[in-house]
Amino acid sequence: MPRLPEYLKRPIIDTETTKTVRRILKTKCLNTVCEGARCPNKSECYSHNTATFLIMGQVCTRNCRYCNISPARPEPLDRQEPEHIAEAVKELGLKYAVITSVTRDDLPDGGAEHFKNCIDEIRKVSDAKIEILTPDFKGNRASLDTIISAKPDVFNHNIETVRRIFKTARPQGDYDCSLRVLKYIKENSSIVTKSGLMVGLGETGEDIEETLLDLKNAGVDIITIGQYIQPSKAHLEVAKYYTPEEFEDLKKLARKTGFKNYQIAPLVRSSYHAKNTFEASLD
Repeated sequence: MPRLPEYLKRPIIDTETTKTVRRILKTKCLNTVCEGARCPNKSECYSHNTATFLIMGQVCTRNCRYCNISPARPEPLDRQEPEHIAEAVKELGLKYAVITSVTRDDLPDGGAEHFKNCIDEIRKVSDAKIEILTPDFKGNRASLDTIISAKPDVFNHNIETVRRIFKTARPQGDYDCSLRVLKYIKENSSIVTKSGLMVGLGETGEDIEETLLDLKNAGVDIITIGQYIQPSKAHLEVAKYYTPEEFEDLKKLARKTGFKNYQIAPLVRSSYHAKNTFEASLD
């Protein structure tokens, strides 16, 4: 794999706070996308007493070629997981909780009811704002209605990459389905919507602009853009490492496209500084 530029490297932070976060997650038998997807911001987030919860298991029913989470036959849902998530949110003292999941195409509703149960349990014990990062639920409107009824503060579904290389990166996904999901949530609720993509997979500037326009037309409120980093040799290769200066150009492109609220930088991931971006979207 190509050598990682220095600006994409993060130091390992090990403090009493990071140890406390790990202990709470372990005792509650909870997964995080921080660990599962090898997020480069894991230590920073743990040091700020937060993490992004990964629900519905550690394996995925899809095989996206950029993702470190393994595809396999999933285990049955842990019916106690929503309660354990709520307990962790309370013990960590979170004011903003982010919940994501593996894709569960094996479930009739794609896991929408499980997301709702997690939100409901958190609301019983905490006044934390809740952001969910979901799969596409195959565009099933009944599943999306379940999500809407749970009233998360932010609904995030990542487009992940541009239309031209979407099928290469996400062979079991559908670019237009993802746009329809985002648009349906926006048109049928007052929930803040969010999406994100990676760069460095071989897209052009025109590709990125097209995707940003598509997301804007779908009513998306917040976008995130970060550098793709290859998890292993078995995953898609990095076509390009964008420089910090090029990320500044992407910010300009986002503003040109009409976005006021965004996180765009080399190490930005979906939930990075999510609380700050959400609060800015309310101004």
